[in-house]
Amino acid sequence: MSISQTITDFVTVAIQAGGWMELDRLYLQNRVLAMIGEESLESISPTIVTKTSLELLDELVVQAIKNGKVKAEPEELAIFKAQIMDFLTPPPSVVNALFAQHYEKDPADATDYFHKLNQENDSIKTRTSAKKSIFPVETEYGQLEITINLSRSDESPHQLAADQDSHVGYPKCVFCMENEGYKGRTNYPAKTNHRIIRMNLNGESWGFQYSSNPDYNEQSIIFSEEHRPMVISKETFRRLMKIVEVLPHYFVGFNEDVPIVGETTLTHDHYQAGRHAFPLEKAEIEQYFELSDFPLMNAGTVKWPMSVIRLQSPNSEDLVEAATLIFEKWRNYFDKTGSIQAFSKEEASQHSIAAIARRKGQLFELDLVLRDNKVSDDYQEDFFPLYKEIQQNLSLAEVMGLVSLPSYLNDELQEVEKYVLEQENQMTDCHKSWADQLKEMYSFDEKNIKEIIQKAVGENVVHALTDASVYKRIPEGQAAFKRFIDSL
Repeated sequence: MSISQTITDFVTVAIQAGGWMELDRLYLQNRVLAMIGEESLESISPTIVTKTSLELLDELVVQAIKNGKVKAEPEELAIFKAQIMDFLTPPPSVVNALFAQHYEKDPADATDYFHKLNQENDSIKTRTSAKKSIFPVETEYGQLEITINLSRSDESPHQLAADQDSHVGYPKCVFCMENEGYKGRTNYPAKTNHRIIRMNLNGESWGFQYSSNPDYNEQSIIFSEEHRPMVISKETFRRLMKIVEVLPHYFVGFNEDVPIVGETTLTHDHYQAGRHAFPLEKAEIEQYFELSDFPLMNAGTVKWPMSVIRLQSPNSEDLVEAATLIFEKWRNYFDKTGSIQAFSKEEASQHSIAAIARRKGQLFELDLVLRDNKVSDDYQEDFFPLYKEIQQNLSLAEVMGLVSLPSYLNDELQEVEKYVLEQENQMTDCHKSWADQLKEMYSFDEKNIKEIIQKAVGENVVHALTDASVYKRIPEGQAAFKRFIDSL
């Protein structure tokens, strides 16, 4: 295919995206021509485009590199690609108008439109996010989801905020509205093709965007227009309920508002959302209890590695009031017998909560996960090298049973496989004790090796989640959990 055909097809796709009209074709072709360093264009009639937008992008980038318009360096290429794909992306006002038109038909139709746009304009990195090793692990709590990222993500579970030059301070973080259309720079992502849907949540302006490197289906962020710290209050729960009213086909949640156990992006008030049924959602209530102030509400503790309270009601405001009651009680809760302390010796708050809301037909459902900022050193150094990291830095997805492990682990586990099969290997020392334990427990061969290693990784993830629980799943821990429930 000639470069002229590529440009013609690319412009056809840009017009089809809804931000341009056929009258804009010559203008767009000349803009793209200049960006890739070409001086002339063959006269080619527009036809049905058979290539994807990403395939056309690749061809344009190759020509731009040949013409010296961009260097084949990752950061420079990222900025250049975002600028090219901006032609495929309607302006923010048009995107929001089209979203609203689709929403009038059905909320899912609106998110389908916006999600597809983000995929086709490369705002969602479909090619890199697809590079994952995914394996389910059957446990007593149901099937957990384990993934190993095989590509670097600038929005990984433990670092949703990209590294940025602190002396610049603009945008303040990757969740700020100012990112829309931002060129990008060294150590800060290119956002020229980035778009944000504006939302009104109880009189406040919020934004809705998709994560560029998703860990689950339609992973998205809903964030305050104001760059302010995340602080949990009754209004936090009220917004949660409002979002699942607006997007009833999505779950929405937030992580803790204290350090260590919470996310790294506490400086910007935000929620996480998506179209994914997590293992926690499928877990059952194992013990019901009553909340005297809410006689029509279903309430119970969930069979899960962590300490989870589930509330169900057709009345969203009842859930807001009940969640606020539980949170405020937990924030200041002491139980000397159960070694539960709400504040540290320095009088810093140690108790917080993670919350996940979803719709179940006419019911609103809310899971509240009790968290404690106090970190125990009672872990086995050789149990699994990532054990303490998993235990201390749980993302919201991991709390719900989807655990993402770093890319380097993929190669290291292959070396572990060679080691237990007594083949030549380059296994790192940190895995030796764990691998030796596995050799004592199992008889390995080429057919069962991968399944056993994956199962062993999953078992350690379950142990890490269980140990991160406030109330351990032992008689003493469950008795202490009941004392908290009885105090409500």
